[in-house]
Amino acid sequence: MLQANDKAYDFNLLDKDGNSHKLSDFKGKKVVLYFYPKDNTPGCTTQACAYRDNYQTFKDRDIIVIGISKDSIKSHTNFITKYNLPFLLLSDPNLEAIEAYGVWQEKKMCGKTYMGVVRTTFIINEEGIITHVLDKVKPATDYQTVLDLIA
Repeated sequence: MLQANDKAYDFNLLDKDGNSHKLSDFKGKKVVLYFYPKDNTPGCTTQACAYRDNYQTFKDRDIIVIGISKDSIKSHTNFITKYNLPFLLLSDPNLEAIEAYGVWQEKKMCGKTYMGVVRTTFIINEEGIITHVLDKVKPATDYQTVLDLIA
């Protein structure tokens, strides 16, 4: 997993409209980059809606919020529409950024072991350097932890 003081991986992924976005497009701005397992699941919905409900605070501080999962563009479109999400969600079905950031890991549920996205948030400074890595993310309060760290 990438750590604080590492250079953030410059992904190139698509949004719900099929537009390409690179991390380097946001050079000169702080970026909150959060990886989450799956659209429309309880924890992921809670996390996305918490960012939505507090999005104006991020906008006022000129902080970019980006969510990434391996869900399809169509899934992201439905998720964004259903919950009125105002920030970028990027689709990473080939695990390009997910693997580069080291969040594709072994997980366990109900006695079964499988590979999946570990919910992780990276705070990236204006020069593209990771300043904080949050790997024990609580979906409901992730946004507040991030704001506290950036303040």
